Amino acid sequence: MTEQVATTSSTTARRVQKVGYVISNKADKTIVVSVESLKKHRIYKRAYKQTKHFHAHDENNTCQIGDLVRIEETSPISKLKRWRLVEIVKSSSGIVPVEEVLAEVDPNLTQSETSAEAEESAE
Repeated sequence: MTEQVATTSSTTARRVQKVGYVISNKADKTIVVSVESLKKHRIYKRAYKQTKHFHAHDENNTCQIGDLVRIEETSPISKLKRWRLVEIVKSSSGIVPVEEVLAEVDPNLTQSETSAEAEESAE
């Protein structure tokens, strides 16, 4: 009696994409992206910056801190990850501060240098 018409929607919903900077890549296959947006205050009409952090899936661990990346909305991958990496728009310079390199090699090395400098300046 009733006809069931199979409808296929030819227009698929576009997924939301955002562009931001990688602020952390410490977790395996996960990056944290900081996205800034300008909003207008509802009463005072003044523009202000709003920063949000998104956890995104980086399958090949290719991102470094400071990279400008494009992320896209996706179905939930884990508790916090609802975004995935689409592309690296601009790579960072790749320059790592000397203090971070020394801290990775030997954490006591940076402490002994600072104490030695303090003793020399005291004399």
